[in-house]
Amino acid sequence: MKCLIIIPTYNERTNIEPLIKRILEIREDIDILVIDDNSPDGTGKIVEEISKSNSRVKLFERECKRGLGSAYLMGFKYALQSNYDAVFEMDADFSHDPAMIPVFIDKMNKADLVIGSRYLKGISVVNWPLRRLALSLFANFYIRLILNLPIKDCTSGFKCFRKEVLKSINLDKIKSDGYSFQIEMNYYAFKKGFKIEEIPIIFVDRHSGFSKMSKKIILEALLLPWRLRFLSWMTKI
Repeated sequence: MKCLIIIPTYNERTNIEPLIKRILEIREDIDILVIDDNSPDGTGKIVEEISKSNSRVKLFERECKRGLGSAYLMGFKYALQSNYDAVFEMDADFSHDPAMIPVFIDKMNKADLVIGSRYLKGISVVNWPLRRLALSLFANFYIRLILNLPIKDCTSGFKCFRKEVLKSINLDKIKSDGYSFQIEMNYYAFKKGFKIEEIPIIFVDRHSGFSKMSKKIILEALLLPWRLRFLSWMTKI
């Protein structure tokens, strides 16, 4: 199975080189695409140097910080054009353990979308403040209730898609970002009848705190399930 791991970055200078090294050691059929949003700390330059000596590492550099969703959409389109069989989403800060990648690939033998779940077996989150954990748990309950999604962790950012799932979705119509992007991709995969599996992961937040969770992100995540439900009534997704 030819795999591509997409890693969006912004100021990940200390993490990106050891992360790439660990991923490349796992399997020879895994490539890495780093999408860097013009990191002031030189993250992109580090990846560029690695890519010069290793063809399995690719770099897309963007002019400014444009968001997680658009980075993944860019990576998905590249993966489809390059005919990868499976496409991963993964954070750059080691909150997603590279050692879990073979578990995802093994699970992909019987699934179309595999999600690394923080809530499949209780709560597996480290370094989150209580209010962020409470918000995440409520958000997942809220999403499942409205969209009837059979997923414990609807907002997880550690996942793997078969190329057939990405081909079936009109990527140009997806405008959401952050957690909403994860919800939207999961929902389309579910509505199109693809098999979704979850595997338990331990999520370790290396950037603990509440700063990533803006009011805009929360509002978008609250409204998106209703928009998706309305669209499912009006059109055939």
